[in-house]
Parts: sequence; structure tokens; C-alpha cells
Amino acid sequence: MIDDHGSYPPRHDLSNELTGLEGASYGRYKSLRGKWWTTDAVLDIVKVQSDPFAPPSRVELAFDPEQADLEPEWFATAARRRAVAVMLAKRLRKACRTKDLRIDAGGQEVLRRSSCEVGADGSVVFRLGAQFPGRGRRIDGRAAARLLCETLPDVADEALSVSDDEAGLWVRSADDTEALRAAVAERGLVAFVADGSVLPRRSGVDDRPMSGGVPFTSPESTAVSIDLPHAGPVRGMGIEPGVTLIVGGGFHGKSTLLRALEAGVWDHVPGDGRELVVAALSAVKIRAEDGRATTGVDVHAFVDHLPSGDDTRHFTTENASGSTSQAAAIVEALEAGSRLLLIDEDTAATNLMIRDARMQELVAKEREPLTPLVDLIRSMADDHGVSTVLVMGGSGDYMDVADRVVMMDSYRPQDVTARAKALAARPTGRVAEADAFTMPRPRVVDPRSVSSAFRGKQKIRAGGTDSLRFGASDVDVRAVEQITDQSMTAGIGLAVEAALRRGWIDGQATVSEAMDRMDAALEDDGIAELLKIRNVDLAVPRRHEVAATLNRMRELHVRQYGE
Repeated sequence: MIDDHGSYPPRHDLSNELTGLEGASYGRYKSLRGKWWTTDAVLDIVKVQSDPFAPPSRVELAFDPEQADLEPEWFATAARRRAVAVMLAKRLRKACRTKDLRIDAGGQEVLRRSSCEVGADGSVVFRLGAQFPGRGRRIDGRAAARLLCETLPDVADEALSVSDDEAGLWVRSADDTEALRAAVAERGLVAFVADGSVLPRRSGVDDRPMSGGVPFTSPESTAVSIDLPHAGPVRGMGIEPGVTLIVGGGFHGKSTLLRALEAGVWDHVPGDGRELVVAALSAVKIRAEDGRATTGVDVHAFVDHLPSGDDTRHFTTENASGSTSQAAAIVEALEAGSRLLLIDEDTAATNLMIRDARMQELVAKEREPLTPLVDLIRSMADDHGVSTVLVMGGSGDYMDVADRVVMMDSYRPQDVTARAKALAARPTGRVAEADAFTMPRPRVVDPRSVSSAFRGKQKIRAGGTDSLRFGASDVDVRAVEQITDQSMTAGIGLAVEAALRRGWIDGQATVSEAMDRMDAALEDDGIAELLKIRNVDLAVPRRHEVAATLNRMRELHVRQYGE
């Protein structure tokens, strides 16, 4: 909240300063850093680009509650504030009719973003990039004055001119999603897909709902009804704990349903089609990842011996195979606290998923280091409370261990559990190769190894959703599929740096304990905490994406807890 507008120079002073710099060396823009009063808000020039061809300067525009003039009900809860902030960022992006102003408005997810914050008192802060005008390497002061003193305040005012109907749509959606998550957890479900949801997306590069996409309708046997504050009674498919198998022919919607569940850890914008699709917040997508590094991971439940003699209770490699990388990903997800795993056979290692009867007869168990997931998945659920949702189109052996089987037929789900159980009763000759899953031993991260990744260069660069650079070290995060966009990648990088600076990773805490500390620090004021590290566009990440990134750092050193 802005208490004393008089403590900042007024907008006309800034305009005069800018026009006075006309034709000066571009570096003179740096003299303007600081706060300026612009009649309705305080403009803070936080960072000035070094030249006209560098990344944009960073500016903040802060409105106090009176000037923002939001209705009190719009910011009454944290969920509403998050939704309204995303709405305002999208409105400002639409209002920007110049390429010289850029705001991170995100895509279909409703995330805590640095680009716009709505305070508990109704204050609003916009953070955006501004391309300071220049002619060659000289200041274009008049254009800069128009940009910062006229265009920017005008587009911000336009963004804040929200109708009750538009804001109400976002507020009601936030309320209903929050209530749905609470009801799903209270009923002991791990996920829920509302009838009428549109799950198919327009394309692999366009995450908006497919026009004419088939609306989801739950089979009667899996249907539950949940009362929501605005939508009222909502019917949908409730997924219970245990092992859920999604089957069906190719291109009938199996992976589409799983991807909706992956995205169900995030809220969605009104009109997305998946607003009422939610999954347990600890849900993690698992896949094979040839060539990744693994460090000190206890994979012995899946790999009990190796011809090389490597210790699979403390498995380390610079170049994991598909099977060992998937085993490591499962163990790392559990270590970080996941209790819902999502797996698609299309991106899984076949030899870690199943060994059929013929292969068992051909290759004796004593010659096969791998124990397939099919023989451990029941113990994971029954003994450790770890549920799994699997997409499977090529192996019927998972029918033996599934609690329920859902078949997708032209994007319409059918409960085929009874028929699957009848088929599973027919012997195939396959023999289970294990009867119990042992949870991995927790690990402790050496903070010096993480610091070494920077190699003296304290700079983090996000490469879309594919990579994250710490100093001179690149981390490949393509397989961390629940990263939504570059701003979340940046948020992960800043969270790792904050974990070192704040002592969340201290050489004593386990991975889970370090992530608990991070969660506690980021819960209420995560954006401010991460902006202390770098003023960039960021989205506050989950613990699971942060832990997954740490685990892919090739410099990482760990020890097992108690050693």
C-alpha cells in the first residue's frame, strides 16, 4: 500500500527528465531508476536494459486499494486474489497495443505469478517489461515519455476497468475449484473429472479447448456428485485410491484423460474446459528418460542387482537407461512426497512395466535385474498409500492388479472393471516376481554440490520448459512434464537458489524436509520471497518440480539419511 504519494517525484517530472535525455547516450536511462508518482499509481523503474537490443527493462506499477478500486468480494480469499490477478494480467496484455510493453499473462493455468499481484487489502501491482525507446544507441526521450507517462498508465487503467460480470466469472470459478479440491480430499478421492468437461486440446502447441471436443460423461458406476457454492451439484467421475487402469484403442482419448489429470494439480481459467478437473496436489507424471543423470537413488525395489556390481540402493549414473531412469523418477517422486503417480505406457520403459510369461520362461529371474512395476504396484497402494493411474493399451497383465479399469471409446469413458476381472481370472502362466515394495531410504543433499553448479556465475536462465541454466550448468527438464511455461521454469530456478541462500537445503535436512521448508516459506508470500533473488517473470512452483530439477543436476551430491 502506498502511504505518502508526496515522497515520490510526480509524473510530469519524469516526463521532463525523459524528454531532457533526448539524444543522450542510452546508458543515461539508468539515472531514472527508482519510484515516481503517476497520479493513480507509483511507477518503479526497477531495472534498466543496457542497450536497445538487450532484454526489456523491468518496471512495476503499484496501485493502492483506493486507486485500484476493486470490489471487496474480489479479493476476499487467497484463491480469489490469485484468479483476479491472472484476469488483470490478461486484461493488461490485451490492452497493450504496443510491442514495447510486455506482461506475462500465462496460458490456461491460474498460477501465482509475479506479473500481477492482488493484495489482501485490495492493492494491485503490475510487473512488466518495457522496451525503452532508442535511436541506435541514443535515447529517444519523447517516445520514452509517451510510453512511461501516458501509454503505461492508460493500459493499466484499462486493465483495472473490470465489469462485475467479468470479475464474477473468475471469482465463481476460483470458489468452485477450491471447494471441489476440498470435497475430493474429504471424500478420500485422488481425482475428479466433472461431466461436461472438455479435455481435448486444439493442438500440441495450443492448450485451449478443442472446438467441438466431446464433453466428458462419467460412467454411472464411477459417478459421484459434489455440491459447489456456485455451480451447485456437479456430477463426475471420482477416482478412488489404488490402481486405476485406463485402456482403449489408439486415438480414443486415453492419453488425453491422463494429461487432464496431470494438469489437474493447477486451477484453470474460465472457459478452459478443465476448470472442474482436479487431481491430488501431490500427483506426479512419471516417464522414462534415457540419458539423464541420477545421484544416490535407492532403486533396489526395481533393480536388485546389476552385472556391473553397482549398488542399486545408492544408484548413481551419468547416463541412465529408460528403465533405470523411470525407476529413479518413481523413487524421487515418492521421496518428495507424491502419493499419486501418473504413467502413460507411450512414454514408459516397457521392460520396467512388464515381463510376460514367455519372456519369464526364456530369461530366468536370476538373470534379470529388473522387477517390473506390475509386481510392485499393489504393494505400493496397499502398504504405502501410493495410488497410480496408468494408461495401458498393450499389456493385459495390469488387469490382475487394477482396482478399476476405465475404457475410453471415442473420448467416452466406460467402466469395464467386471469384464477385465473376468479376463484376469484366466491364467496366463505369468508368475509375480515380487510381493512387496519397500519405500526408498531418504537422501540428504550436499548444498555445496548445488552451489558448484553456478561456478561463480550467479545467474539463472530459463529455456522455455526444456532447460534451466544455473551459471554455466544446464539442467534438462523436458521430462518434468507438469512445468507449465517459462515463468514456472524461472520460478524453479529461483526456488533452488533461495533454498541455498535461506538454508532450506543445509546438508542435514532430507529432500522431503527441505521441500517442507520451501513450502512453508512460499505459502503466503512466495512471489516476494523469490523476487528477492531476481526480479523476473516467474510463477511459484510446486515442490515436486523443484525436487525433480534438483535430481537432474549433474553436479548433485547426496548421502542417505543416517549415514
